Amino acid sequence: MAKINILPESLACLIAAGEVVERPASVVKELMENSIDAGATKITVEIKNGGVRYIRITDNGCGIAREDVPKAFISHATSKIKTEVDLDAIFTLGFRGEALASVAAVAHVEMLTKTADSDIGTRYLISGGKEEEYDDAGCPDGTTIMIRDLFYNTPARMKFLKKDMTEGSYVADVVSKIALSHPDICISLIKDNRRTLFTPGDGRLLSAINEVYGKELGSTLIECEGNAGGVSVKGFISKPVHARPNRNMQHCFVNGRYVKLPVCASALDNAYRNQIMTGKFPACVLFLEVNPALVDVNVHPAKTQVRFANEKSVYDAIYFSAVSTLQKKDTPVNITASPKNTINLFTPKTEVKQVEMPVIPKMSVSVETVREEKKELPPLEDLYKNVKKDYTPAPDTYKKPLVVKEPDPSFYRAENDDEDDVLNMRPVAETVKQPEIIEPVKEEKTEEPVPEEKVIPDFRVIGEAFGTYILVQTKKELLFVDKHAAHERMIFNSLKKQGRKVFSQILMSPVTVTLPVKDYNAVISNLDIFEKSGYSISDFGEGTVRVTECPTELSDGDVSLIVAEIADKLSKNSADPEPEKLEWLYHSTACRAAIKAGDNISLIEMEDLVKKVLSDDEVRYCPHGRPVLFSMSEYEIKKLFGRNG
Repeated sequence: MAKINILPESLACLIAAGEVVERPASVVKELMENSIDAGATKITVEIKNGGVRYIRITDNGCGIAREDVPKAFISHATSKIKTEVDLDAIFTLGFRGEALASVAAVAHVEMLTKTADSDIGTRYLISGGKEEEYDDAGCPDGTTIMIRDLFYNTPARMKFLKKDMTEGSYVADVVSKIALSHPDICISLIKDNRRTLFTPGDGRLLSAINEVYGKELGSTLIECEGNAGGVSVKGFISKPVHARPNRNMQHCFVNGRYVKLPVCASALDNAYRNQIMTGKFPACVLFLEVNPALVDVNVHPAKTQVRFANEKSVYDAIYFSAVSTLQKKDTPVNITASPKNTINLFTPKTEVKQVEMPVIPKMSVSVETVREEKKELPPLEDLYKNVKKDYTPAPDTYKKPLVVKEPDPSFYRAENDDEDDVLNMRPVAETVKQPEIIEPVKEEKTEEPVPEEKVIPDFRVIGEAFGTYILVQTKKELLFVDKHAAHERMIFNSLKKQGRKVFSQILMSPVTVTLPVKDYNAVISNLDIFEKSGYSISDFGEGTVRVTECPTELSDGDVSLIVAEIADKLSKNSADPEPEKLEWLYHSTACRAAIKAGDNISLIEMEDLVKKVLSDDEVRYCPHGRPVLFSMSEYEIKKLFGRNG
């Protein structure tokens, strides 16, 4: 058996340093967090050669008392905690007392520090964990730390470092995240004698975002705020139309600490479901405030991971705040004119379809005006009869309730002989009399609060471009409405609201669909899912299924395509929960049933479609995530033509 040895202190320090200091970015993170804990309002980070050869971090914090300077470089020496009880209420970014000791073990470190109540500062040099100089020095209040030749005594670690440019980008990423997490601190980054980042420290998160990622990203964000289960959320999320190709722009901070938070990504994915395209992800800068006793920050040496006592509360807080924000603040995208991008209105490829319009007064689409003018438009489904000849209305959708006269008492006999017990009455065959039916009358209902109707601006449909986009003029804007995307979203929302009572129509001729073995088995094992979505499907044998009913919005020709499409998804995603499978069906049905690009629709149909888009805040994106509406202000159009007035 091998003999057990106690490692020398120097070797133990090198091993411990490896857990905290992976690369120059690790050093910058730990030391900047110490500066923040010291109450600094200004921090400057300077690096050379990616931080491998030189790092200097200067702050205007409280500084370190002369007698405490050597202690700061001893492993597990800290001013942040004293007892194990303090671990349940950690408000600082650093608390283990490992940062300075770990850095000093693998580099040449020089510290200059001074407290406000001291007349003179302190200069301290330590290399490889060994003290080299400890003396007085003239310096301003605060602390400056210089790190030279990182990993000079551990050449094996040097082999794993990347090129200077790459290491420098890692440092820049760390500084950027800390700048976002503390917009009240003025933070500068200088790389090889060139300043690459400067935040004003004005306390405004959007200012920090604009400086770190540019105003282009900042202009796509909307402010988000909410709370659930004791967890509060605030920050910014992107509009669905500005989704990103990856998750690199998703930043979450818990009690001011940047962490990798999978639950945040999951909550956002569900909040943006059916509003962004597949393969796109929302951007965010979100701050979570959680009771420190309910979050464990002591999970990872680099403190980039945390564990929650109740993760569901965190998920709910992020999800509901994002959903609420998107419903209230996500407005149509405005097209802006740029001097670099002019529009040639007379290019032969721009074919605009003009619609002959009768001379009518400007249309106001409020309910009162429509009733006064007695020009109330029929439901959209009726308007599409000209386009879809086989349209069948939902059963009893437009029928008014009939009121039946009280029948002869001898028609019923109570089960318990109680004449007042109407619920338990049953018919008596010998004395059956047909009830007399009178004319429909208005059914009396208890008054319920009527939701406030959204005010729709006066608009005029002026034409249609490329057979797809309806052009709409309001008082100050020109709107572009994608008729397929808009109608698809309306149908999708309608199917979801109907839930498990989707109206069906019986097909004149049943449709048979032959499928691959896996897809066929997936359909047969999920017949109840189809039934809840308005489809009646049965096994026809030998890899074929038979469809006898489909949702009323759908035409016969699309049924086989939808069944095949959903069958493929079911076979590939069999483990997905039922609600998600239902959404696939709703989505596919809506896509096939909606007006297609190129379909001819009348002016009245266009007006009714636009009216529904403007009156329903939920019709903003099609289920694929494409926007339904773009707008261009009169001011922007004038700019294109050089008109100032």
